[in-house]
Amino acid sequence: MRAAPAGGFGRKPVEALPATASPGAVPAPAPVTAAEVPRSAAPSPDVAAVPRSRAELRAACLARIDPAGVAALAPEVLMAEVERLIAEIADAQRIGLSEREQRELAAGLVDDMLGLGPLAPLLEDEGITDIMVNGPYRVFVEQGGRVSQSPARFRDNAHLAGIAQRIAAAVGRRIDESSPMVDARLADGSRVNIVFPPLALNGPCLSIRKFSKRKIDFERMVSGGSVPPAMARVLEIGARCRLNVIVSGGTGSGKTTMLNALSRLIDSSERIVTVEDAAELQLQQPHVVRLETRPANLEGRGEINQRDLVRNALRMRPDRIILGECRGAEAFDMLQAMNTGHDGSMSTIHANNTRDAVTRIENMVLMGQANLPARAIRTQITSAVDLIVQVERMRDGVRRVTQLTEVQGLEGEVVILHDIFQWSYEGEEADGKLRGSYRVSRARPAFSPRLAYFELERAWMTALSAGGEP
Repeated sequence: MRAAPAGGFGRKPVEALPATASPGAVPAPAPVTAAEVPRSAAPSPDVAAVPRSRAELRAACLARIDPAGVAALAPEVLMAEVERLIAEIADAQRIGLSEREQRELAAGLVDDMLGLGPLAPLLEDEGITDIMVNGPYRVFVEQGGRVSQSPARFRDNAHLAGIAQRIAAAVGRRIDESSPMVDARLADGSRVNIVFPPLALNGPCLSIRKFSKRKIDFERMVSGGSVPPAMARVLEIGARCRLNVIVSGGTGSGKTTMLNALSRLIDSSERIVTVEDAAELQLQQPHVVRLETRPANLEGRGEINQRDLVRNALRMRPDRIILGECRGAEAFDMLQAMNTGHDGSMSTIHANNTRDAVTRIENMVLMGQANLPARAIRTQITSAVDLIVQVERMRDGVRRVTQLTEVQGLEGEVVILHDIFQWSYEGEEADGKLRGSYRVSRARPAFSPRLAYFELERAWMTALSAGGEP
């Protein structure tokens, strides 16, 4: 940073500051700096206003900070400079601040300028899986499958809006009154949805699905009670045999986590192309091409949707295509990919059970191919999809695989499904955990020839004979 004059980072005249926004209004995108300081709190060059509270001291500091200079500073350098500036203003105005108070105030200012403010400690807590911000004063988190209110708060709508705008700007998106909804992601991959007024009536709303730093595999799932060992072995064999798999479940049920676990079993020699709305998959293989959609610009142009990307992925010589979430007309292209030599492809969809999952796929295909007869669509589904994995977040907070279903074929107009594993509720333990067991079918699957081709048919039957441990 260039050497600052005695006043700190470089003085900023009061006249250069914009007027304070009216309550509930959302400011235009800008760094959270002196623009948030009310005029009454900004020090005048002629009249030395004595700050009577930490808020006024904070405003006085912001008014002395040059936003252009801040952007180029490393966080640790900025922290030291802000602490020095706070000490200088406090000494000049004879305000008593302890060293701890000075550090806390400096950390808050740096968070406002570079960080995510009250969201930072929540994002660092690995026990939190979801963060839901309903306006500046209500923040909820999910821990262990249960939602509770967090003590975290934002100062006001402008504070929350500034942080939301910084998140959107980091991925080249815009969020304001003219474009009040956006999907974005944080640097660690966490998925963010933002809604601004006038659509959100109580101030800006953020929903953050955190990106887990821990690699989830089947071993961890078994220890956590999400799947029994026998099912984990069956799914491992299915992935190695290049079976086409659909992971089905509700919002927050663990679909992406299951997809990540399945993808870890793919051979490192295979070329994988992933297609996602917001990049979340954590593939460990060396030969991975990651594609992400692009929304339309303010003029309504330039959108690249999942269907465009799936079609393009077919031209990239993939061994497998992994579609992060199928929810529209791209379902038809996904089935085409699974039916044209891209065995082992995977995707997730929203559905309440495996039978509903088949119906959802059929309805999504009709979104883009309205003239196709129902039988033709069902024939495509039965020839493309081998397994459907149903995951559910239950009332005890545990995410469990409740069904593992084979898509056997078509009989008349009906898709024939066969449950290999199905979880049955049996009761509740004293600690609130649900008790249940799996019913296991040991029937030979329709894809036995594929198991035999990979010399894993015996291993499949041995895994099923292990039974349905809870």
